[in-house]
Amino acid sequence: MSGPRRLATAEPGFEADFAALLADREQAVPGVVEVVAAILAAVRADGDAAVARYTSRFDRLDLTPDQFAIGPDEIVAAVAEVPGDLRGAIDLAARRIEAFHRAQMPADLATRDNAGVHLGMRWGPLDAVGIYVPGGKAAYPSSVLMNAMPARVAGVARIAMCVPAPDGVLNPAVLAAAQRAGVAEIYRIGGAQAVAALAYGTETIAPVDRIVGPGNAYVAEAKRQVFGHVGIDSIAGPSEVLVIADATARPEWVAVDLLAQAEHDEAAQAVLVTPDAALADAVAVAVERALATLPRTAVAGASWRAHGAVIVVRDLDEAAELANRLAPEHLELAVAEPARLFARIRHAGAVFLGHHAPEAIGDYVAGPNHVLPTSRTARFASGLSVFDFLKRTTWVAADAAALAAIGPAAVRLAEAEGLGAHALSVSMRM
Repeated sequence: MSGPRRLATAEPGFEADFAALLADREQAVPGVVEVVAAILAAVRADGDAAVARYTSRFDRLDLTPDQFAIGPDEIVAAVAEVPGDLRGAIDLAARRIEAFHRAQMPADLATRDNAGVHLGMRWGPLDAVGIYVPGGKAAYPSSVLMNAMPARVAGVARIAMCVPAPDGVLNPAVLAAAQRAGVAEIYRIGGAQAVAALAYGTETIAPVDRIVGPGNAYVAEAKRQVFGHVGIDSIAGPSEVLVIADATARPEWVAVDLLAQAEHDEAAQAVLVTPDAALADAVAVAVERALATLPRTAVAGASWRAHGAVIVVRDLDEAAELANRLAPEHLELAVAEPARLFARIRHAGAVFLGHHAPEAIGDYVAGPNHVLPTSRTARFASGLSVFDFLKRTTWVAADAAALAAIGPAAVRLAEAEGLGAHALSVSMRM
């Protein structure tokens, strides 16, 4: 059985091997663009009928439009099935996520400059957002909280949630998380047809202004294609983690942290970077040992063998350089001095410092969001936050004296651009 890629920066050919590792995150799923475009066009033209047709085809669930929504009684009944300790865990996570995102809320800006012009910026929430919650291979109540809580903190008035129900099955914990997050508008539809319904609206589902949340390749492509008509958070690819570890790390901890990402999906990627070749060997052995005990060993094993990598570097400075080039979704710094190494990190969706801050704690209860940039987009993008649910509006107020102070320059610039009405609009007031 083949293992993950093994690279070393000191070996010839490393740059070519590393380039191949980077290219691994950029592979597209064949045919997705065309299939999604057809689904979006059908939903835009036929509304509920198209949504029902695709839900029957892909989720093996026959619905009439009045059955799209999950009613209050069904939610209450589902929540009653959730064990008390799990409801308690959902509540703890919700409180911590809410507290961290509430701390992000920005203040309005108002100032008066030397010319006497009053300038400002006002923040306000979006009117309506759509939240996509994955279904299928796994159900994620944590994803509900991570998407809904910042929207609620931002003050969004309407939050509509779509979650697929393959064969009619819904996870009660997902509905419990939605109830805890204050989401009452929930639809049992998924895939590209759900994204289309949220973006364009149907007879049953009103359109939203922004769509957030991860999904499969079809959901990601649908979000890409509706962007511009509505806003989106990001185009999420398979999950990924990079662990930088030194000799102080425990191999069995690092191994399980790598597999915690690998078990998401066969296309997920887990990478270890270390200056300690002995640790690299020990982690590789520990991964195989742990794989024998995991419930999702087939998925995790496939991911580790197809997309995993172990990279031996000369030192931690070189490790930081590679991390910035990889720009991972999740970055663990399992080293003796994580703060010093963190200072050298420029590109990562979320960073976990030290031996007792595994990435998995960030998936659930730490507080920062787990909806993060993947596929190296952390070079220019950030994780979900309250800012995804807010808009900035700038404002200007001036009296005659203030206009007299800055108006002549505006007139001169307008004349230089050949825009006479612009120039007159200012000059006639002076």
